[in-house]
Amino acid sequence: MTHSHDAHETRAEQLLRAAALRVTGPRVATLDAVRRHAHADTETIIRAVREELPAVSHQAVYDSLHALTEAGLMRRIQPHGLVARYESRVGDNHHHLVCRSCDLIVDVACVHGEAPCIRPADPRGFAVDEAELIFWGLCPDCQAGDVAAPAAS
Repeated sequence: MTHSHDAHETRAEQLLRAAALRVTGPRVATLDAVRRHAHADTETIIRAVREELPAVSHQAVYDSLHALTEAGLMRRIQPHGLVARYESRVGDNHHHLVCRSCDLIVDVACVHGEAPCIRPADPRGFAVDEAELIFWGLCPDCQAGDVAAPAAS
């Protein structure tokens, strides 16, 4: 009988092999951590990987993040002014909402569906195949906090 954890590792191993990457403990654990923690920063991912592999080095996780991103198994995003974040949602055409107050990042679908969902007015000869949009604002929790703050003063 296969345990659900074993089945998940098998899926991670299949993804690594399909991407022509060597299957290693840190890579499997890093892929799993990014899947469990959408838009997590590196430190959060390191902590999550260490839950599975307590002795893993920072460098092994950094190397895994780089290899998995290069292979297209995860995506690195870095909204202006924030540390890099990682997500396992790849291969679709989505963008992000970012809260200016608490740095919450939320996926948002593109209105037009296929990539790129927007095109520059003058692509200057570029063959555009992707557009990355970041929408900035305040999340509902921070909006509620900002409304309450002036009343408390």
